[in-house]
Amino acid sequence: MGAVLVLEDGRTFHGRGFGADGEAFGEVVFHTSMTGYEEICTDPSFRGQIVAFTAPHIGNTGVNGEDAQAERPALAGVVVRARPTEPSSWRSRGSFADWLARHRLPGIAEVDTRALTRHLRERGAMRAGIWTEAPRSFDPVERVRRHPPLEGRNLAAEVTCAAPYAVPAAGPVRHRVVVLDCGVKRGILDGLARRGCALEVLPAGSGAPEVLARHPDGVVLSNGPGDPAAVASAIDTARGLLGRVPLLGICLGHQILGLALGARTFKLRFGHHGGNHPVRDHRTDEVWITAQNHGFAVDPATLSGDGVEVTHTSLYDGTLEGFASRKLRLLAVQFHPEGSPGPHDATGVFDRFCELLGVG
Repeated sequence: MGAVLVLEDGRTFHGRGFGADGEAFGEVVFHTSMTGYEEICTDPSFRGQIVAFTAPHIGNTGVNGEDAQAERPALAGVVVRARPTEPSSWRSRGSFADWLARHRLPGIAEVDTRALTRHLRERGAMRAGIWTEAPRSFDPVERVRRHPPLEGRNLAAEVTCAAPYAVPAAGPVRHRVVVLDCGVKRGILDGLARRGCALEVLPAGSGAPEVLARHPDGVVLSNGPGDPAAVASAIDTARGLLGRVPLLGICLGHQILGLALGARTFKLRFGHHGGNHPVRDHRTDEVWITAQNHGFAVDPATLSGDGVEVTHTSLYDGTLEGFASRKLRLLAVQFHPEGSPGPHDATGVFDRFCELLGVG
């Protein structure tokens, strides 16, 4: 029998398995990027999720290792429309299916991803299970419903580094920056290093005294997975850093800074996942096309703090996409300034942060 994708509301999609054999559970979300599936699959922010790609052709260029955003993938499984073909790219070092199998990740192909996406837009993101062989001896819906939801789970603790490590600046050192690793992507580290930042990456559970003992010029709270309200240690660390050192929050880091300032976070209906999300920059009145991957957002009505102002807003649903404070010397953005994968409209966020750090 063929493979199946089963949602917690009972909706079932049939297809063909590829990658690893077996089963996988997680929150299923749709991703609208047309390229960059290797970066997406290795983004630690997808911990605990099954990614359904809306672009019909995924896997055609294989995998190369150079685009990976972490040592290993963190997502639970993959859903695609067309079964991946043999790779055709001068950069390819192997097939997408073999890469998934090597990392013990099941995938399901030949799924009506358009119907799946419409269902998730109408009903919201939900838990799901992939079986590469249709189950016969148990109720798959009941198994899916036993899987824990993302709310209340500190998934950053599962993807953070085990010990501190350093990333050298690309060229002369202009700034010394600590990165609190809640699931940081290599693209973020590269974007900072190219601007002369020598980086010390610390585990997500590191406290403010441990961070300040490094005497950094600034601190970055990285992207990451799961419910921001559950990452209590990072929220406490952010509170201890406010006003003492320049801060940049990216995605989960944006939400953590919001919580540190007393704001409330909430779960989005189906999240923002893709490389084509329009965001208004209130300072310049420009519209940036951004790469995004988050299922929670900060409620701007609850955001407060010394000189805190909204800087960016989503043009899709009006949710908060950025805030800043000159007095507190902080920037926070809900989107990915590194654009790995995705557009490069937002790379100037790194430059704005470096301006806060001063001249090195």
